[in-house]
Amino acid sequence: MELVIPDVLEESCATRQALERLAAKWRVLLIYALLAGPQRHAELRRRLPGITQKVLTETLRSMEGDGLVERRVLKETAPQHVEYTLTALGRTLQEPLSAICAWALEHP
Repeated sequence: MELVIPDVLEESCATRQALERLAAKWRVLLIYALLAGPQRHAELRRRLPGITQKVLTETLRSMEGDGLVERRVLKETAPQHVEYTLTALGRTLQEPLSAICAWALEHP
């Protein structure tokens, strides 16, 4: 397999756009958390110390907009119960993120 080197310095480069979307501080950590399966907002806050409720909500909404996360309403009446899960697209990030983890372990 030949290595493709995109011109990531160009704003229109698809690779650059993907890197910018994933580079947001909490996105990769949320993907890791959701790889374990569907979780509610409070569970995600417990698993990600330091994230505020506002930032968690904003990040999940933007990830939903990018098609990485699905929001499911479990109970419509107050208090509403919602859970988040990775979409099929979001789950495709498992392999590249695993490769980054392997690299980090090899190069501490």
